[in-house]
Amino acid sequence: MTSYDDSLFTGLSAFPLTPLRDEGIDEDAYTGLIERLVLAGVDSITALGSTGSYAYLDRDERARVAQLTVDSALDLPVIVGIGALRTRDVLANARSAEAAGANGLLLAPVSYQPLTDDEVFELFRTVAESTELPIVVYDNPGTTHFTFTTELYARLAALDGVASIKIPGHPLSPAGWDERIGEIRAAVGNEMMIGISGDAFGADGLIAGCDAWYTAVGGTVPEPLLEITRAAELGNAEQARELSAELQPLWDLFAEFGGSLRVTAAIAEHLGLIGSDSLPLPVRGLDEAAKRKVAEVVESLELD
Repeated sequence: MTSYDDSLFTGLSAFPLTPLRDEGIDEDAYTGLIERLVLAGVDSITALGSTGSYAYLDRDERARVAQLTVDSALDLPVIVGIGALRTRDVLANARSAEAAGANGLLLAPVSYQPLTDDEVFELFRTVAESTELPIVVYDNPGTTHFTFTTELYARLAALDGVASIKIPGHPLSPAGWDERIGEIRAAVGNEMMIGISGDAFGADGLIAGCDAWYTAVGGTVPEPLLEITRAAELGNAEQARELSAELQPLWDLFAEFGGSLRVTAAIAEHLGLIGSDSLPLPVRGLDEAAKRKVAEVVESLELD
């Protein structure tokens, strides 16, 4: 049975951007982002998530990002995204993450053809049997267009090596959140770690019993999200909700501009952490008017 430390999948896991320059990885900017997370005191760093544009990078680029992350993270745990179209490439990415010294793997079922539940299960089984590193199930239907059922969660939780499930956020009431997390917990058992994603829903998920917050914008401005996380961990639900409500202008930007990636890149650019045009083409950053709007929110919320 694979042995791992449960604490790897608790607290705030920050997902940094992978900034590009001249079609290559901007290594100085990237290591700067990682060092920023180390100084902030996040609980773990997850490289090559959706915020890290993993799907647009080749094997060598991904291996390099994994190594840069581990080398710059000091003693912080590092989880590395390994999702790819073919199982062959997923396994290669897992090997490069292991070689870099990663502590865990993040696996999304990436596909062009729609996948069945059985195909996704076999993907995770194959990877789990090939590595000693614990695996996070990356449930992100907005990008993969695959929707996990609670029943599939349960099947995956029974695999040796599958350690955490990263669930998507939804606009639920507090009672709705309690019901949803309770349903998942009943299906996967108490030993499986559950993480919430979708930054606007982080506080609700943590309050309802999620073990971790897998956060996109926290990879660039971690401090306010750490405040929410620590409040929830201490059982102060009211404070966690109030802190999240203070960030509502930021959550509104995500809704207005189609998600967190472009907004997070605009924040990082405004703060001088990355250069312009840092996203992988054909993905483009926000236009100048939208960037000004992002900058206004950054200044009003005193994000730095």
